[in-house]
Amino acid sequence: MASAAEQLAANLNFGSFAKATELKKRLWFTLGALIVFRLGTYIPLPGINVQAFADVFNQAKGGILGMFNMFAGGAIERMSIFALNIMPYISASIIVQLLTAVIPSLETMKKEGEAGRKKINQYTRYGTVILAIFQSYGLAVALQGAKGGTVIDPGPFFIISTVVTMVGGTMFLMWLGEQITARGVGNGTSLIIFTGIVAALPKALMQLLELGRTGAIGVPLLLLLLIIAVGVIFFIVFMERAQRRLIVQYPKRQVGNKVYGGEASHLPLKLNTSGVIPPIFASSLLLLPATVTGFSGGTGPELLQTVARYITHGQPLYIALYMALIVFFSFFYTAVVFNPTETAENLKKYGGFIPGIRPGKNTADYLDFVLTRLTVLGAGYLVIVCLLPELLMAKNAIPFYFGGTSLLIVVTVTMDTVAQIHSHLLAHQYEGLIKKAKLRGRRG
Repeated sequence: MASAAEQLAANLNFGSFAKATELKKRLWFTLGALIVFRLGTYIPLPGINVQAFADVFNQAKGGILGMFNMFAGGAIERMSIFALNIMPYISASIIVQLLTAVIPSLETMKKEGEAGRKKINQYTRYGTVILAIFQSYGLAVALQGAKGGTVIDPGPFFIISTVVTMVGGTMFLMWLGEQITARGVGNGTSLIIFTGIVAALPKALMQLLELGRTGAIGVPLLLLLLIIAVGVIFFIVFMERAQRRLIVQYPKRQVGNKVYGGEASHLPLKLNTSGVIPPIFASSLLLLPATVTGFSGGTGPELLQTVARYITHGQPLYIALYMALIVFFSFFYTAVVFNPTETAENLKKYGGFIPGIRPGKNTADYLDFVLTRLTVLGAGYLVIVCLLPELLMAKNAIPFYFGGTSLLIVVTVTMDTVAQIHSHLLAHQYEGLIKKAKLRGRRG
């Protein structure tokens, strides 16, 4: 017999939106916030010669700037007040997560519930400000050192105004993302990055079609690319939904004349626990030399130029390092976000156990064993998704937006947002069923 949740899910329809007033308010708020973000990406940074910077950006767009410009929705290309985007906040969040795993006081704070979570969030905000200051200062210095008169009036005032403006823009986006998460639908930070990528997809598609029209890419290859993109999307959906469900049994206990427990539940372990973090980190590290070389106009240290030549799209060394870094960050970040020992202790505390496995250390070892095998598959999946478009991009100059990382972000954020919309609809329908049941009870 189907459960109540399954019955509700089977009855979902688009007509439910008309009655779900709370959901409509959340959707409108989310849309309005994302429009504000998009408008901000067109407000230029004070003191920048936009045309001169466009020439500099075209020289360095194959590096890390191109990838971050993709996440920022073109804000870096236009050098807007949102040029840093939400990336300092994401980096600070990851750093705090890493520190939580190695600093006992932070780990204790994490276990304090809501109060501990608020303190950790506050530390994350402080870290965001510090990272944004360093990044904006570095960008301001790089802009002043760039050739072609990128900065109209170089000097301390330009550096200070750039730092203040960019840090303010990042903090505003951080606040906007938190507001979307609290009052809208979906994860605000993810939706901001998602919006930046999706907003540039039409332009990227036109560039791709233009390459086909001019003969730079043959029509068969163009069709193959579109087929591969659709296939990769289906593959991402399948793998992101994949889980290993471990059966957890709870013993029966008698309280008075009633018997509680005895039921079985599942401990779901995702195939890809690390999410999109490994490809982003791997790309950032590998594209850093090319970015520095591009900003210096080819006048940087000879060693750095040599490294940048070998670590470019399509080079064997780049592909090998890209694969190795994705695998490394997959295992590293999974170890940070999932603690088998802590999970085993929580199961033991509430009386749960995995059938055939003794509670405590044996359960932790078993969870670690299962998670390691899942991470091997998850890392292989990320390598395939990110490497296949990477090879095509290197040989045919395809835009960044058709890369594996961008498709991965777009698909995963879409799945998460749709799932939350369904949850709100289910909650609305469930409330409606309760009201109907109460009315029937009163009439009866």
